[in-house]
Amino acid sequence: MHSPTPPSLDLQRQFAHMQSGQMYNDLTAELIAARQQAVLLTNAYNQSFSRPAAEREALLAELLGSVGRGVHFEPTFRCEFGRNIHIGNNFYANFDCVMLDGGGIFIGDDVLLAPRVGIYTSNHALDPAERAAGGCRAKPVRIGHRVWIGAGVHLNPGVTIGEGSIVGSGSVVTSDIPAGVIAAGAPCRVLRAITDQDRTGYRP
Repeated sequence: MHSPTPPSLDLQRQFAHMQSGQMYNDLTAELIAARQQAVLLTNAYNQSFSRPAAEREALLAELLGSVGRGVHFEPTFRCEFGRNIHIGNNFYANFDCVMLDGGGIFIGDDVLLAPRVGIYTSNHALDPAERAAGGCRAKPVRIGHRVWIGAGVHLNPGVTIGEGSIVGSGSVVTSDIPAGVIAAGAPCRVLRAITDQDRTGYRP
């Protein structure tokens, strides 16, 4: 099995500081280089559809922090660092998925992302001078097992999507969504629970 190249000790420290929830400098040479490396790896992955599956899996293993079985991104996929993304088994993201992963993105098993989903874990500083100086703060995004995220959804820093839930197209998620519900809107809110009446009897 392919083993990803570990980040430098200084980069590890910067990621740990970033994921502590404290303000951090977004403009360090190490973070800029890590973003550039992520661009190269995502470019290679996005262009790899004619390559053997083992090569494509190796590219994802090099790019992401951890990756399960059956993980697939349609092109184009973009991420900020990649190393802070952790994905379980049987994951599918449709076209134009974007993940800003400084604060950490944690995705369970059997998760579906529709086209143009954006997952954002970091915010620039509110103060203009701090923002110009590279000040940022990050919070993790967590997606439970068997979640379906609709097209054009934006998941903002710090939110959790509970197991089995559905987030409707075009939603802007700014707070946690509980398990087992359908939620939609801007800002996103719970519409109703998913119940046994939603079962159709479908079997593959």
